[in-house]
Amino acid sequence: MKPRLPAALLAGLCLVLLLVAALVAPEHLPDKAPDLKWAGPADVPPFGADDGGRSLLHYATQGARVVAVPSIVAGMVVAAFATLGGVLRAMGVGWFDRVLQAGGEVVGALPRMVVILVVALVTPDEWRGLLPLAVTWALLSAPGAMDEAAAVAERLGGARFVEALRAHGYSASRVYLYHIVALNLRPVVVRQAAEVMMQVVFLEIGLSYIAEEENQTDFTHPANLKSWANLLKLGYASLVVDVPSGHALGLGLGLIGVVAVMGLALGRAVRSR
Repeated sequence: MKPRLPAALLAGLCLVLLLVAALVAPEHLPDKAPDLKWAGPADVPPFGADDGGRSLLHYATQGARVVAVPSIVAGMVVAAFATLGGVLRAMGVGWFDRVLQAGGEVVGALPRMVVILVVALVTPDEWRGLLPLAVTWALLSAPGAMDEAAAVAERLGGARFVEALRAHGYSASRVYLYHIVALNLRPVVVRQAAEVMMQVVFLEIGLSYIAEEENQTDFTHPANLKSWANLLKLGYASLVVDVPSGHALGLGLGLIGVVAVMGLALGRAVRSR
């Protein structure tokens, strides 16, 4: 247990930072301050300013607000489906394998990004945002997560494992919730959830960057909010022209790194002994 504790603490810290940033995010960016254009972190702490003299901290918190809840919901959806897949395999449900195989083949044949774009286009304006896209991505990822969790349950012995534990006098709730889910399915379920959380964040950044580059309406957030993609867009200019926006690029990459570290640390914290 002890070797996994630092990873769990690191993942928890990253998650808390993400949620706190989302909670304190302002509704709108402040007014421009031209005299602070591209000011560095020393002049506008802690991260510097954009081309309008506005603190990049607001970009960071608004971006966290865009991705925090949808990514967590997507992770929970995948975790629920993965748990269901493992439990059904352990119960020895006869029709489960056929349904899972058919569902996996159908979902595997679908181009995910095309599906996401279609959902974004058909979603009504009042529901438009990252959450419908995140749930769609989670549903597309669910068959793979269920199949992996079912394979874990199969390696345990499936229904025979359950029967053996029941023969020792354990209740059904203890067998399924503790011995199967908590002790054996937990590593794969949590890892799958963490991976989908990261994927949703990267999906949002990718869609927002494309929308920003093409001057299109954002699919993932309202116009009053800024995505982490805006930081990358601001910072990228420093690589191709003489614009002092490297601090924006560094902040954007750093925020992506925090999400990646959170996902990897979470998977490491719950790995099998």
